[in-house]
Amino acid sequence: MKLTSTALENGAPIDRRFAAGDANGFAPNRNPPLAWSDVPEGTRSFALLCIDPDVPTVPDTVGRHDRSVPADQPRADFTHWAMADIPADLRGIEEGSCSDGFTAKGKPQPAGPSGARQGLNDFTGWFAGNPDMAGQYLGYDGPYPPFNDERVHRYFFRLFALDVATLDLPTPFTAADVHRAMHGHVLAEAALHGTYTLNPALA
Repeated sequence: MKLTSTALENGAPIDRRFAAGDANGFAPNRNPPLAWSDVPEGTRSFALLCIDPDVPTVPDTVGRHDRSVPADQPRADFTHWAMADIPADLRGIEEGSCSDGFTAKGKPQPAGPSGARQGLNDFTGWFAGNPDMAGQYLGYDGPYPPFNDERVHRYFFRLFALDVATLDLPTPFTAADVHRAMHGHVLAEAALHGTYTLNPALA
């Protein structure tokens, strides 16, 4: 199976229109266009995840002007998109069809392919303590790495072909729930990744 995009080159920087934030604040936050081919026989649905594995693990180093986040600081995963039950006959998602703009407190009913379900992304936890921003962030919300991070962040779009039409997921669900539910049902996986930084020294 192959995953491609007319707007993302594998391993190359991601355009700001697909980011949640830029140097001036919130960015266009459009989902990138994705297309897939060479789907294995027996596919009954797809699942899609977008994960940043380069998120700092020491919160008080983030967003500070008096220090940077060291490149060698231990990192954790941050989910930017989790979608399940994507119909088996679908072969792509158009730019901006699932997200077009950043919504404070999260999108209550994000757009997406008919029949698909969209889960929580990790902005839900990131903004949990902020009364102006706290909420359930469903669907796609793009890159917004710390401006003082010495590491360029990577964003992995991973598509899974599954042998079941529907995954057994809670409401709402997370990327971890998708991983658990699709265990033993993955026929194929395809991935594509881009990079993004707001650190002027790395841009």
